[in-house]
Amino acid sequence: MTILEAVKIHKSYGNKFNKQEVLKGIDITIEEGEFVSIMGASGSGKTTLLNVLSSIDKVSNGLIKIEKKEITRMKEKQLAEFRKHHLGFIFQDYNLLDTLTVKENILLPLSISNVSKKEANQRFETVAKELGIYEMKDKYPNEISGGQKQRTSAARAFIHEPSIIFADEPTGALDSKSASDLLNKLSDLNQKRKATIIMVTHDPVAASYCSRVIFIKDGQIYTQLNKGEQERHAFFKDIMKTQGVLGGVQNEH
Repeated sequence: MTILEAVKIHKSYGNKFNKQEVLKGIDITIEEGEFVSIMGASGSGKTTLLNVLSSIDKVSNGLIKIEKKEITRMKEKQLAEFRKHHLGFIFQDYNLLDTLTVKENILLPLSISNVSKKEANQRFETVAKELGIYEMKDKYPNEISGGQKQRTSAARAFIHEPSIIFADEPTGALDSKSASDLLNKLSDLNQKRKATIIMVTHDPVAASYCSRVIFIKDGQIYTQLNKGEQERHAFFKDIMKTQGVLGGVQNEH
């Protein structure tokens, strides 16, 4: 089933005298349960694309539907309500609250919903154990490692069982071991929970954990790769080849 559909997405910044067109008519369809990566060189528009797909930013033209609901027509209040129930976010810099424990940070999305305390604790226990952070539930963010912070951030994104998780460079601040730990956990959750994940990354290793990679160049889709039955290492090689054709991919700020 199609969970996200974007049609003729345009995004421009500036005014009519000095306009910069970042996205130039992009069409994307994401199926339920996919783990999709968006890649592209610095300035290609990949972060802007993630921002408009996730409703953080508005499109200039085009439509985006999530679960058949057209989010591009929603008013701010409707959007806020939609995000609360249907979308989860994992950011590069964790976005954890230092004054809350790991458990309290993870439970935040449920504090604004009608979930009972008992169910909230059950959900917390399940997702925290799946992500390997249950034992540190009473610690504060400044007492845990970067990898543990990012897994806490991932648990917070998953706890309210959203339709789609948007991840913006989730491994960008992690060392290679913490990054592979996180990606293995995300991959497991994707398969176990049939969770749909859309991830922006500059890292071909991170992208190789996905089922599909969409390459963006100059605000348009350049090409796509499907993993199919390939081993991750073979898929990684295909991603590297495509990156080479694109002229290399750097981190985008």
